[in-house]
Amino acid sequence: MCGRFTLTAEPGVVARRFGAPPTQGGGTSPRYNVAPTQTVVTVTDDGARQLKRMRWGLVPRWAKDPTMGAKMINARAETLAEKPAFREALKRRRALIPADGFYEWAAAAPGAKTKQPMHIRLRSSEPFAFAGLWDEWMPPEGGEALRTCTIVTTAPNELMATFHHRMPVILTPEAEAVWLDPAVQDTTRLLALLVPYPAARMEAFPVSRAVNAVANDSPQLLLPLDLPE
Repeated sequence: MCGRFTLTAEPGVVARRFGAPPTQGGGTSPRYNVAPTQTVVTVTDDGARQLKRMRWGLVPRWAKDPTMGAKMINARAETLAEKPAFREALKRRRALIPADGFYEWAAAAPGAKTKQPMHIRLRSSEPFAFAGLWDEWMPPEGGEALRTCTIVTTAPNELMATFHHRMPVILTPEAEAVWLDPAVQDTTRLLALLVPYPAARMEAFPVSRAVNAVANDSPQLLLPLDLPE
């Protein structure tokens, strides 16, 4: 799964990387501990790429209330075309979710009481895109629409398999273009993009357990730890 991530790049860098104009009202501050139900930056394409803010945790448009979003922060690639919450979004409401790293928790050393958080990123340290889906939910009593999103996960690569049995789908730039293309609705073609990112292009290192607390959101979270052998 993917339950926390980072996006520390400057807003202008993110906009240029994904070929979209900056968001209205300016950019967002660097984020070192993005958590479910918080607002995240997404990239959509309705004829032109746009940066949009959405809440992390998908609320399908047919949901009775938005509370189910907290349980739908991730969507398994293998069942997207089958699950009612995801199959229509797979065809018509796909998004990129920009990030430059994410966290996973490794098994603790013998005698330790808690798992060890690891920060995972590309070796280049560049921003990348998670494959995402989005939807728009309208309150029954009327009011402003709620836009929400979820991160697609897949089987782990060799690096991620040492921590967890799943990993978020990181798209290559070539795959990003297909994933965002509104003209592409062939589910077979889309599902073929949702594969593990090459482990050789990624790195992981232990970081402070302070990341466990959602309230902590500072550069210190990304300082590598020297753990005893």
